[in-house]
Amino acid sequence: MSPGRSGVLLALLIAACGLTWQIQGWRLGRQLAQQAETCAGERRVQAETAAAQLLAERQQRQGLEQRLQASDQRHYQELVDARDNQARLRDRLATADLRLSVLVERGATGCAAVPAAACASGLDHEPVRARLDPAHAGRIIAITDQGDRGLIALRACQAYVQALLH
Repeated sequence: MSPGRSGVLLALLIAACGLTWQIQGWRLGRQLAQQAETCAGERRVQAETAAAQLLAERQQRQGLEQRLQASDQRHYQELVDARDNQARLRDRLATADLRLSVLVERGATGCAAVPAAACASGLDHEPVRARLDPAHAGRIIAITDQGDRGLIALRACQAYVQALLH
């Protein structure tokens, strides 16, 4: 082979290698771009999924907070109503509008002095009642008030736990 011809062949070989190198670079660049695009798409899907999950959890938390607030308001209203009822009872006891009494067994020892009202046939089948001293009645009302408040607080705690579990 002549030196001119071998130079041309060498130049063509070098050009072919350079062209092949360039084409391989383009292919590799396109593959890398596709991989980057795929990876970005996967990250976007993951971010959207995480955002949707956070939104669902936030809505769930807000719903729970609203239910707990409604429950708190309901139990607070029950406490206010119970307090008002107790205050009305105390007022009625103080003004002698209301008298508390207890059932007394007939013929019980120490109760013979309790008068029994006669019925039309001469036999008394009505229960015998004895009035309580207003001070004792007031203490009973105070005890029932504390019991009512305790039951309302217990219901509030149970409702809170149930709301957290559901």
